[in-house]
Amino acid sequence: MPADGGCETVFVPLLDLVLGRPLANSEERGEQIGIKAGIPIFGLDALSSAAYGPEAALTILLPLGVAGLAHIIPLTVCVVVLLTIVFFSYRQTIAAYPGGGGSYTVAHENLGTFPGLLAAAALLIDYVLTAAVGISAGIGALVSAFPTLHKHTLGLCLLALLLITLVNLRGVRETGGVFMAPTYLFLVCMLVAIVIGTVKAIVHGGHPVPVVPPPAPTAAATAVSAWLLLKAFSSGCTAMTGVEAVSNGVRAFREPRVKITQQTLGIIIACLIVMLLGIAFLVRAYGIVATDPGSDQYQSILSMMLLAVSGRGWFYYLAIASILLVLIFSANTAFADFPRVCRTIAEDRYMPISFANRGRRLVYTEGILVLALVAGFLLIIFGGVTDRLIPLYAVGAFLAFTLSQAGMVAHWRRENGSKDKILFNALGALVTGATVIVIILAKFTEGAWVTVVLIPALLILMYRVRSHYDHVAMQLAAPNPVNTESLTLPIAVIPMPYWSSVGESAMRTALVISKELKVLHVADENATDDEVEKMWNQCICQPIVDAGFPAPELVVLRSPYRFIVSPIVEYVTRLAQENPGRRIITLVPELIEKHWYGYFLHTQRASLLKARFLMTGNDRVSVLNIPCYLK
Repeated sequence: MPADGGCETVFVPLLDLVLGRPLANSEERGEQIGIKAGIPIFGLDALSSAAYGPEAALTILLPLGVAGLAHIIPLTVCVVVLLTIVFFSYRQTIAAYPGGGGSYTVAHENLGTFPGLLAAAALLIDYVLTAAVGISAGIGALVSAFPTLHKHTLGLCLLALLLITLVNLRGVRETGGVFMAPTYLFLVCMLVAIVIGTVKAIVHGGHPVPVVPPPAPTAAATAVSAWLLLKAFSSGCTAMTGVEAVSNGVRAFREPRVKITQQTLGIIIACLIVMLLGIAFLVRAYGIVATDPGSDQYQSILSMMLLAVSGRGWFYYLAIASILLVLIFSANTAFADFPRVCRTIAEDRYMPISFANRGRRLVYTEGILVLALVAGFLLIIFGGVTDRLIPLYAVGAFLAFTLSQAGMVAHWRRENGSKDKILFNALGALVTGATVIVIILAKFTEGAWVTVVLIPALLILMYRVRSHYDHVAMQLAAPNPVNTESLTLPIAVIPMPYWSSVGESAMRTALVISKELKVLHVADENATDDEVEKMWNQCICQPIVDAGFPAPELVVLRSPYRFIVSPIVEYVTRLAQENPGRRIITLVPELIEKHWYGYFLHTQRASLLKARFLMTGNDRVSVLNIPCYLK
């Protein structure tokens, strides 16, 4: 029986239960999705941003008191106009790049390597923040409805992150199935609340009476200024994050791929625009201002809006539950796209190539796990509070928007596209580029500097990875046929603490591959060699000579400090120096336990010895593992 048979018996069914059975390559077509599943998988980030985008802007306007409400509708209209421009630009991107036209692909192919990697770095940081912000906003909605949970905010965030990671490891189709019901419930609840609130506002001449009045606004602490409005606009622009996700995930959709992807994007953007304008109108009509996100009295804007429109009844709790789930699940957009972007970059050798490998469920497992770890680290650092993460958020998204649109301008010029397409993408690049500058200036001291520093750091890392792969390729290049000159048999070396069946297996292998065999025995400096020599002559040397093989040499290494591994490594290294034209093969016998817990009962010297040999950096010293499996 193989040594890992016991482990397989336990762990394989457990993996099948948690992650699902492994999927074959031939089953990939069945994992492709349509509009119905595409909206929750790739649209949750954009849709859920209606919950924290307006709130982020209102939080900045908090020092103005109730006077800040006069600016929320104009600010929202500006965001919607920008959103519309980006939407039409990405429709063109999807058509031009049906294989997946994310910012990295578009910028890399049309603007060059550096702009492409700049877009990639911005995107990766944006997706990490998408996961962290989505989860923290969802838990924020929960503690708004149940204030007693406020002290458990971080723990709830990490639990939600774990659940989303496990769901995504199960594959694309199952992810869509899990997230579909909460997504459509959220859309229905939001649209119903907006319709009810708007009708009440119209009936009461623009001044409806709230069922549950929102907290009284604080007195104005400052006067309105252009700088304050720019900061509010930059925070409100977080409502646009996630728009690119659909264009990154084109390959996940079934045929006709371009048409279905464009329709999915159109539905997502239309719903988002309706929610943003509806929330802005109702907030203004009902006099709802933001509350301090870090206080125990914190209530989200949507919670106060729903209370004002419908009261604390079943609809309120149903809507809050849907908001909670969608905000948490909005992190799924990052989990859907972050691994895909990593895969594309890895295929160009600017990230570890393992990111391009698909796991047991046809998903890019390594990208999912890395995203989960980094997002969890961010949540811990910022305590799971959305408002602390928002300043870091929009820089990466809008930088990616800008480079993508600039890349499309170059694409249309090269492909002799119409002037309308060129002008539209140029307008998109200009507007989103200006927004990047505004966001950096407005949010730099509040945390945007972190993103500004991280992007160059990530760029340097990507270039270093590519440099490494280029160096490896140069080292491994073999333009000439195999060289058969000056070939000699290797010297075989076997470390042997005592005679056993494990040592016998190594000895039999060594006799086949070499005519010069050295057996190493490490002993204390005061130990006698009588027993060793007796064992050597009776069990090893004489039987080998009688069989017609060359006599092996016994080498006893003295170790006054009780070291075992170091004397062996030093001897083999010295042997390689004394025989510059020959390869030294060290055969390492190793006992393989049947169960994983058995390894705790042994010294693991074999593993340490192999690691030490590899660290010597001598390419003429080889290590041959000789396993002995316990039955």
